[in-house]
Amino acid sequence: MASPAASTTGIGARIPRRELKRLLAGHGRYIDDIRLSRMLHAYFVRSPHPHAKLVSIDVQRASRAPGVAGVLTAVEINPRCEPFVGVALHRAGHRSAPQRLFAAERAVWQGQPAAIVLADSRAEAEDAAELVEIEWQPLPVVADQFQAIAPGAPVIHHGMPDNLAFDFTLEQGEPAKAFAEADVVIEEELRFERQMAMTLEPRGLIADFNPSDGSLTVIHAHQSPFQMQEIFANYLGIPEHKVRVVAPDIGGGFGLKLNVHCDEIATVVASVIFGRPVKFCVDRLESFVSDAQARDHRIKCRIGCKRTGEITAMEIDDIGAVGAYGMPMRFNVAEGMMAVVMTGAPYLFNSYKARTRSVYVNKNLIGMYRGVGMPLACIVGELLTDLAAHELGIDTVEFKRRNYRPKSTLPCVTPGGQRLETVSFHECLERLVGLMDYDKLRREQRELRERGIHRGIGIGTFCEQTAYGPPYYGPSGAAISTQDGCTLRLEPSGSVRCLTSLTDQGQGTLTAVAQIVAETLGIPVDDVSVAGNDSAISTYGGGAWASRGTAVGGEAALRASTILKENILSLASAITQTPADELSLANGQVINSKTGLSVISLAEVGRIGYFRQDTLPKDFDVQLSVNASFVANDKPYYMANGVQASYVEVDTDTGFIRLLGQWAVDDCGRVVNPLLVDEQVRGGTVQGIGAVLFEECIYSEDANLLNGTMADYLVPMAYEMPDIVVSHVETPETSTRLGAKGIGEAGLIGAMGAVWVAVNDALRPLGARITHQPFTPERVLDALARAKLR
Repeated sequence: MASPAASTTGIGARIPRRELKRLLAGHGRYIDDIRLSRMLHAYFVRSPHPHAKLVSIDVQRASRAPGVAGVLTAVEINPRCEPFVGVALHRAGHRSAPQRLFAAERAVWQGQPAAIVLADSRAEAEDAAELVEIEWQPLPVVADQFQAIAPGAPVIHHGMPDNLAFDFTLEQGEPAKAFAEADVVIEEELRFERQMAMTLEPRGLIADFNPSDGSLTVIHAHQSPFQMQEIFANYLGIPEHKVRVVAPDIGGGFGLKLNVHCDEIATVVASVIFGRPVKFCVDRLESFVSDAQARDHRIKCRIGCKRTGEITAMEIDDIGAVGAYGMPMRFNVAEGMMAVVMTGAPYLFNSYKARTRSVYVNKNLIGMYRGVGMPLACIVGELLTDLAAHELGIDTVEFKRRNYRPKSTLPCVTPGGQRLETVSFHECLERLVGLMDYDKLRREQRELRERGIHRGIGIGTFCEQTAYGPPYYGPSGAAISTQDGCTLRLEPSGSVRCLTSLTDQGQGTLTAVAQIVAETLGIPVDDVSVAGNDSAISTYGGGAWASRGTAVGGEAALRASTILKENILSLASAITQTPADELSLANGQVINSKTGLSVISLAEVGRIGYFRQDTLPKDFDVQLSVNASFVANDKPYYMANGVQASYVEVDTDTGFIRLLGQWAVDDCGRVVNPLLVDEQVRGGTVQGIGAVLFEECIYSEDANLLNGTMADYLVPMAYEMPDIVVSHVETPETSTRLGAKGIGEAGLIGAMGAVWVAVNDALRPLGARITHQPFTPERVLDALARAKLR
């Protein structure tokens, strides 16, 4: 049991106060010793039912438990926070019931908070939580999409006519005519189960409301400090200039830590009520019932083609179960919207019909997760084109060569409304074919099939929306910044301090920023220190999401570096009486750009600029601290692209799938740090493989989670992963100086499409097809059994 003078994080770890002080140092005013010694630990009492009436709640016994400072329920918590309404204003017909922090009259998903226990230690809070007495009356449950829209289905939220959150349709060209005139039409129904983000470090925060000055400091494992600053200020009624959110380096985000979680907001409210620091860290068991989840879609799709191999039309009809409420700020209709607008984007065809519906069910909220709906679009497009190619007797690579959008058509707008400018489908495919030795693998596949060994090859082509601009979130009404900024300061020693609005969850973004600054200023990267993640000291920015770190924050760093370089050369010119246009920077020196010889060191420029201004012309303005921000004002997003390939073997006796090889070719624009980019691709690829083959939140028919432990929820293990070979085609983004587009989600998107196609390619000779993700051994064997009955 931890003492009041210690802090726990994760599962069982303890951080002494002096160590926590050290970790938080450098962020300005940190939580001091006196306040840390009074820190409380939070534990939440949650609904065990997916839908139930809260008849009564008694916290008296829990309040008297050892070490307990207090127990708060909806009566104390809810009035302190404005209700969240997770509705995107620019999505006509989008609706959601208001969401309060705690269940008051009813709980509408298993895991919804009903009370918070605050104690001197996490252990004492957990013990006391068992003493909270709640009488629940179970109510009828809406467990899945089809139950939600069935006639006479229970309506989850009073005041809403039904369980429909959003219904969007799109039609371009003449899809009915195109399908009618097609020589071949392939139809399929796909199912995607729910999954978790499974970050290495679970969610957590320390909230410190100081009643003496009304200030709030939150140390938050979050991807967007400024987003949370806005929420804490506007929803809790605290002046924004008194709210500070610090997001130190955290162990993975994957979009999970962009979402607004009610237990995190309630932790801050508890700190406001008690006037003491409050710490809350989710353990693994809690995360399964409290973390926002992903996927949960049923999709009908089809493709029409001519005998010559020309695609004439595509259609997709998606229905997603988004949980009990709309996700605040980040809008859980995004998965379905991305799926329907991105499907078929790499291919040249004109007729398209799409529909997506989001419905409310008695489950936890769907939120942001790596790739959002783009992996679904990749799977739909790649599975359909592979099936069509086989039906037409055309090799799948040749089919893609014929149907990809050629460079001569760019820029263009796809039937789904996606603007393509600097994509490179053919270049990526040809690089991939050579990288994997495609023809050799096909020969090997044919030979092994004759021996009863079933291997499959899958190609997954994708587009990736990255680095969203103001047109994307601006009209939605969400206060989400799409800009990022950078502040640079030349030190008297000639080194440089960099302060960025970006955050880092392990991507290495801050390293890329340091490289950009160092290269522009001609100094070693070790002479650049980079700090960020703090809403009180950095320029305003969006943080880490949608593969935007280098594309947006790196561009801001490049622009700030260019300004600082000009100022340094101007000052060096005044000192040395050399025209500024004859000077440049290299190796920590101001050099003559014609001779390459050093004129003056950067350190001497800094020393004179700060300490000997008396030697400069009287009217000279020394500016060795600069700031620049960047936002792509005229673009809703950049568009990256790529293609992946999977080589798998299916054991038809056991249903087990063995991964033999994975290849990825991406076009993320300019590659700043090849090592970091390659590992982003590999990490995303592993996640994509995990989604297709392993990961699933298994629910009962009445919406109870059945596998809420790491013993039962499968994730990919290192020994199960193949070698992942990565290569790149670089087509710079033309609207920026840096030319980067983004890479963070590409690995997952392409891998999911490639593995889906590869497994089905392996099963093809047996007449089987699997369309229910994840592809567990049981589902593989079921698919084989169904094929034998046909």
